[in-house]
Amino acid sequence: MTFSIAHHVFEAPPLPPGLYVVATPIGNLKDITIRALETLAAVDVIACEDTRTSGVLLSRYGIDRPKISYTEHNADGRGADIIRQIRDGRAVALICDAGTPLVSDPGQRLVAAVVAAGLPVTPLPGASAPLAAIMAAGHAGNGICFIGFPPTKTSARKTWFEGHASTSVPLALFESPKRLVASLKAMVEVFGADRPAVVARELTKMHETFHRGTLGELADTMAAMDRIRGEIVVVIEPPQADDLTKLDPDSLLLEALQSMRTKDAANHVAALTGLPKQSLYTRALHLKTEQASTAGPS
Repeated sequence: MTFSIAHHVFEAPPLPPGLYVVATPIGNLKDITIRALETLAAVDVIACEDTRTSGVLLSRYGIDRPKISYTEHNADGRGADIIRQIRDGRAVALICDAGTPLVSDPGQRLVAAVVAAGLPVTPLPGASAPLAAIMAAGHAGNGICFIGFPPTKTSARKTWFEGHASTSVPLALFESPKRLVASLKAMVEVFGADRPAVVARELTKMHETFHRGTLGELADTMAAMDRIRGEIVVVIEPPQADDLTKLDPDSLLLEALQSMRTKDAANHVAALTGLPKQSLYTRALHLKTEQASTAGPS
């Protein structure tokens, strides 16, 4: 069991049975750790999202180990088989097509199943697209919040963003090239056109680019492009404290009540302001009563 780096061959030490969750490069194949190479060369089998995609990386480093596919479609049956293999004394590696497993891929189900079976799980950290984007964004904030992919439907997408409107740390999310412009427009509607953000595309690859500006500027820039390609991470700066204090709950409630039920309006404004839902619900009922009395009999 060996691996090679620049034509130098190295022995991989044997591993005890268990599941090894291994981060792989997100683009540049040099972004892999020595420990990851040793592990991939030593395990009995490698579970991949796509065996062909993973084969490119493994071939680059002279690793020749059995590969099996582990996807959303075969997770239940393949997961049970992997657990049986670990119980039989085998070491199994889990990798995704690019980056850190369990970040927007089905690996979480496998790890949860292995943990539930009382079997060991060993993480091998490495490349991560959200963290790479945060590193280059330079936004302020103590911590980050990775929120994955937005919903594909327009109304669900807006509601989803509203749930993160008052988050006090930078938000990092994935989006597809086809839906990027629609998502940026939804962000403008929810977070405001002046919120600073970064659109990072093709991280660590040959055509790596960073588009920086406000959400309004980025929405216009992306809409003007002939075609958007590649894998995308968006990083959004958190709201300033002054931005939250400027929000008038009554005005927001009155606006929301025009198209929402009372409970939904309260939840919506709670997401925007961080105020308690119950107090906003009570205030919304009061505002509706005031509106009714002002309107008078029809």
